[in-house]
Amino acid sequence: MFEGQPKGLYALALANTGERFGYYTMLAIFVLFLKANFGLSPGMAGTIYSTFLALVYFLPFIGGILADKFGYGKMVTIGIIAMFAGYVLLALPLGSGTLALACMFSALLVISTGTGLFKGNLQVMVGNLYDSPEYASKRDSAFSIFYMAINIGALFAPTAAVKIMEYAQQSLGVSVNDSYHFAFGVACVSLIISMAIYYASRRTFKHVEGNIKQTSAGKETAKVEELSPSETKDRIIALCLVFAVVIFFWMAFHQNGLTLTYFADEFTAKSSTGLESMMFDVWNLVAIIFIVYGLFSLFQSSTGKGKAISGIVILLALAFLGYRYSSLNGSVPVDAPIFQQFNPFFVVALTPVSMAIFGALSRKGKEPSAPRKIGLGMLVAACGFILMMFSSFGLLTPVAQSEAIQAGTASFVSPNWLISTYLVLTFGELLLSPMGISFVSKVAPPKYKGMMMGGWFVATAIGNYLTAVAAWIWGDMPLWIVWGVLVGVCLVSAVFIFSVMKKLEKVA
Repeated sequence: MFEGQPKGLYALALANTGERFGYYTMLAIFVLFLKANFGLSPGMAGTIYSTFLALVYFLPFIGGILADKFGYGKMVTIGIIAMFAGYVLLALPLGSGTLALACMFSALLVISTGTGLFKGNLQVMVGNLYDSPEYASKRDSAFSIFYMAINIGALFAPTAAVKIMEYAQQSLGVSVNDSYHFAFGVACVSLIISMAIYYASRRTFKHVEGNIKQTSAGKETAKVEELSPSETKDRIIALCLVFAVVIFFWMAFHQNGLTLTYFADEFTAKSSTGLESMMFDVWNLVAIIFIVYGLFSLFQSSTGKGKAISGIVILLALAFLGYRYSSLNGSVPVDAPIFQQFNPFFVVALTPVSMAIFGALSRKGKEPSAPRKIGLGMLVAACGFILMMFSSFGLLTPVAQSEAIQAGTASFVSPNWLISTYLVLTFGELLLSPMGISFVSKVAPPKYKGMMMGGWFVATAIGNYLTAVAAWIWGDMPLWIVWGVLVGVCLVSAVFIFSVMKKLEKVA
């Protein structure tokens, strides 16, 4: 998995980790901030959230076009600077009036513009590292590593948001609403770290910073593939078909920051005890990750020294977990944003498991193609929301639950429902997202690489905007209907992609 990769992969992945940490720290609390600070309804907060996400994922299309002309590195640099300025603006505690609202919208516009220049072009640079025949066979594993690095940043983000807010309230005496701005300030710091990593390691990937003409002229880059107009057309059509499907995956998946967060805030138990409570401490999750990777290293290491080191890591992680369990004293609070740590945790922990499974299938000649994995990912996502349907049978509507909370008569469900849903959705994500990005990088006609990677983000943007559909019906509707809508779109999308599978596999 990690052997034989170019150094530039790790440099770009770490730079992206810092940026994603800041982004997900902000996103973990964003809809709760909109409701608390500005008194917005769930539907209006959902509309702002979905529009912001849509811009974050649409603007890489424009960024890709600009990068194809001016170079990927230039766009990434401008993007980092713009994002930093946006997070600074969002971190200013300006209250809840018109000025605060205007500054918040301005900050979202600047952040989304910067992300549009940064996000897609950084991934194109990763893909360009593997245009060389020396590394071509490692492209899929590289994007899995890159995707895992993104989620390492996202793993710590919810805890950072919750802890910095608690610190601001308890130690600095600020109000709950003002404490949100301290969490937004974390993103400013993470952007500085991201910039430092990018420029300190630039020599390892500088040869892929230019546009396609510049990189194809470099000595270290393979000759650009020549395609006929017909082949170019077939590839673009295939990519557009994939884009049409992933719209609905992201519509469902990005409920994690919207209706799933509403569910965590309004319907899920506010405290946890015993073994279950250990899941809400991010350091316990990190220890589990060490155990998973230690086990893989233990069985894959070819030297006694390697096996010994792996064994020591596993024992230390187990001892840490044992100590933490023995130190439990009563219940621990469960804050709604903290649930967003489970998706990145599962991504990081399960990525080597996923790669091992598909590696074994590949050796037997039975590994599914990238388009087939995307179709399977849609089916798995549907299963995740079927689980939410089961958890919601018999629950009040959100409006009735709000009234019951005020009256002190509300009942809450176990956090395990949400955690299990995140586990299932993560399986779907691992099948779809890194493989989809790899598919675009591999299939896109060379002179349209930036635009086609931008197309992936446009599809994601449309899906993100459609996340608001679930928020619009969050109110008087029974909860099982909200989740049922998401199940339906996932199943329809799966049927569609399997119906055009031959066309997709032809170009793959």
